[in-house]
Amino acid sequence: MKLAFSSNAFRRYSLSDAIGILSLIGYSGIEIMADVPHAYPLYMTNKELSRITSSLKRHKMAVSNINAFMLHAEGDTYHPSWIEKDPAKRSKRIKHTLNCIDLAERLGATTISTEPGGPLEDMDFDEGLRLFKQGLLEVEDAARKGGVKILIEPEPGLLIENSRQFLSLYNELDRNVFGLNFDIGHFFCVNEDCPFPINKLKDMTHHFHLEDIARSREHYHLMPGDGAIDIQGVLRTIKDTGYKGFVTVELYTYEQDPIDAAYKALNYINALAI
Repeated sequence: MKLAFSSNAFRRYSLSDAIGILSLIGYSGIEIMADVPHAYPLYMTNKELSRITSSLKRHKMAVSNINAFMLHAEGDTYHPSWIEKDPAKRSKRIKHTLNCIDLAERLGATTISTEPGGPLEDMDFDEGLRLFKQGLLEVEDAARKGGVKILIEPEPGLLIENSRQFLSLYNELDRNVFGLNFDIGHFFCVNEDCPFPINKLKDMTHHFHLEDIARSREHYHLMPGDGAIDIQGVLRTIKDTGYKGFVTVELYTYEQDPIDAAYKALNYINALAI
């Protein structure tokens, strides 16, 4: 198990600076936010890609995952989603995902994570699921050809919230192309406490997000150790499954001081002596 930190906490820094800072702190990887201000594919020039690649190489940092969830360059955190009523808006999400697959290839990442459909809003579940599957099929070939897995990230309040819903969808998809971005806090918010879902979903999990959540189970990312999740138990369970990939600390809620947050999170995890 390797530790990374998500660049979405470093929105007030350049991506190159974030890479250098996180390397200095002691992380071996960085999750790159494929959105403004970091690596929105449509704004990325060859020069900028070269700068990022050089920075990764210079600091001996790997890309743990391309975070293709947020889309503030076109809307907000959730929009445009896979399940918009407007097909033109759905097309933007599909094109963004295709661009993120290409970005992952160019930066040496093997996975991208995406939202689990999106907010249902004025739509029933079955219609939302139909549109989500339709959209996923449109990006499947590109991911397969590029050797990039598309990881769906269940989240409370969105179309796919829990392990039951994820498994039902996953069983209809090509498991060589699709998988799970397991966000520890998100499952906790929907009353699926670890370690049970980690073991249940281990065969389809290709990346983890780690944060803490308050005892209220309100969806708000907290510093590991500041909430009610058994972080030590979570990490031990991940290790016991034989998982060898990245666990990415995701603390975008600490944008005001991401350096301090990154230091504290790593120190806390290292002190657990997993």
